[in-house]
Amino acid sequence: MAMDLKDHIRGIPDFPKPGILFYDISTLLRHADAWQVAMGRMARVVRAYMPDVIAGVESRGFLIAAPLALKLGCGFIMIRKRGKLPGETVGLNYALEYGEDRVEIQADAVHPGQRVVVVDDLLATGGTMAAGIALLRQVGAVVPAAATLIELSFLNGKSRLDVPCESLVSYDD
Repeated sequence: MAMDLKDHIRGIPDFPKPGILFYDISTLLRHADAWQVAMGRMARVVRAYMPDVIAGVESRGFLIAAPLALKLGCGFIMIRKRGKLPGETVGLNYALEYGEDRVEIQADAVHPGQRVVVVDDLLATGGTMAAGIALLRQVGAVVPAAATLIELSFLNGKSRLDVPCESLVSYDD
């Protein structure tokens, strides 16, 4: 029987604030077999998009994207919040529910025409993922897809993306 990755993801109520159910992947990361299975499944899904580079979204996305890039023989780059990357950066401001945020990459991270799949641990409303995709396109990348370990499908984040987004597990409420 195939492993159910949800058995290794812990829900923590009222974190980081009341009313939020936080899906904690640390329990999956520390279980060697579940972690291997998750990375194998993610590699199988992402390989089909023939990436040159995997872009991880700060910060839990790095935990998925870096080993995935290694497994696929791709480069790895970081999409970070404002002011976290050394050297020259390129950034994009995007709207949040209340206010604005900014994502950045190093100016020399991607060459025009490179295929970059954007990876994060979780897709919720899709705002940060959409901003990462837009930023990569701004510097000439081709973004064929995005991928996450978890999707909160009830928040309809995929509707904000104009590329396929593959997720290993989905929660409907």
